[in-house]
Amino acid sequence: MIAIPGDTRTLAEREAEYDAFVGANLRRNYTAHFIHGMLGMTGFRLIYAPTFIPTYIHRLTGSDALVGLGTALLQFGAILSPIFSASRFETKARILPYAIRTGTMMRVMILGMALAGWFLSGDVLLVVTLGLFFLLGAFNGTQRVAFQMLMSKVIPINRRGRLQAYRNVTGGIIAAALSYAAGRWLIGGNVLGNGYATTFFVAFVLTSMGLTVLKLRMVEPVPVTLRAPMRFIDRVRTFPQLLEDRGYRWFILAEACCVCARISTPFYILYAGQQLGLSGVVIGELSLAYLGADTVSNLLWGNLGDRTGYRSTFTLAACLWAGAIVLLLSVHHPWAVFVAFCGLGAGNCGYQMSQQTMVLEFGERADVAMRLALSTTIEGTISAIGPLIGGLIAYRFGYPPVLWIAFGFLGIAIVLLIFRVRDPRQRHVAPVLEGDLPNPESA
Repeated sequence: MIAIPGDTRTLAEREAEYDAFVGANLRRNYTAHFIHGMLGMTGFRLIYAPTFIPTYIHRLTGSDALVGLGTALLQFGAILSPIFSASRFETKARILPYAIRTGTMMRVMILGMALAGWFLSGDVLLVVTLGLFFLLGAFNGTQRVAFQMLMSKVIPINRRGRLQAYRNVTGGIIAAALSYAAGRWLIGGNVLGNGYATTFFVAFVLTSMGLTVLKLRMVEPVPVTLRAPMRFIDRVRTFPQLLEDRGYRWFILAEACCVCARISTPFYILYAGQQLGLSGVVIGELSLAYLGADTVSNLLWGNLGDRTGYRSTFTLAACLWAGAIVLLLSVHHPWAVFVAFCGLGAGNCGYQMSQQTMVLEFGERADVAMRLALSTTIEGTISAIGPLIGGLIAYRFGYPPVLWIAFGFLGIAIVLLIFRVRDPRQRHVAPVLEGDLPNPESA
């Protein structure tokens, strides 16, 4: 570790000034992250919800295997980009400029998907769309590291869950209504000649608005210490040191099992379509169920996690996710499929919030970037390979075996979380800052 060049103060003095900066700017940064997250989640959920992309690829190709390939390409790009970006970010005093550039490029890829849908057709449209999926995943891997690092710098540990809950609830309400409207009217009515492309353009506009607010409003502190620059390969060789932490090691394994369970994600909507038909109305209603439950459950996961730690929410979310898969497979009435998609949305929300928050709590502050990168790379690798395997299994044996495999991985994750993973919150005492922020309006 090295101090900021030219800074002659003691470590204690720099830590005190850092905490004072966080406290003085907490309201401003809280608001910036809330608005950015709200609008970003609104747009990106239209892309990453397990309804629009799978049905879009299926519409273009009619192939389950290519649905798996399309979903995999969204993750392939995120395999190495997090590690490259983290090795750079952890040596920089400020990372907001890099985060803005990466976020901009991610949004350009979504705009490209919209333009391709409007102006291209046939095999050219398919190839360009799959290429944009890969680039979107690459920039998403970098963005996740950058923006989670920014949150860890300016939002105290005992406020992060509620911030994510409030922003996701607000954004989720908009996203749920928008997804219903997109399925029913934009896609169902084939607006502007390609309803999917029009939906992607709406996502581009909303996410761009959120990024603009963050750029204009957020103020970033200079860290107390930085990592000395080193060659990328030398930094990668330090990964075993991160895994010496037994809690983090078991957490990574539980996370990996949950990611393996996402082998089934693109096939939820296709399996449901076999039972109910795959019209624009069905896509809209099931998107509403998934995103609506995701939205409402944020309040539960965020408040419970802040108060008890995120190991408990991780475990509960995995149980809910597994139960929803069983319901989807076992009961084929419309109400049961709708309820199952609610469970899938709420379970996925709890997993995402728990994973993203817990990884910030292990180890030292200076290693946050590389822990994020390692987790994101593991997630990206498995998420890239999983849908390919899932697509081949679905093509050969149908959708139920894919969903049962996901259930098995969730069962392993639940066992690990209960018997092996210790909550990292027990190692830390969160800093006490004057004036809690119980809701975004007060921020």
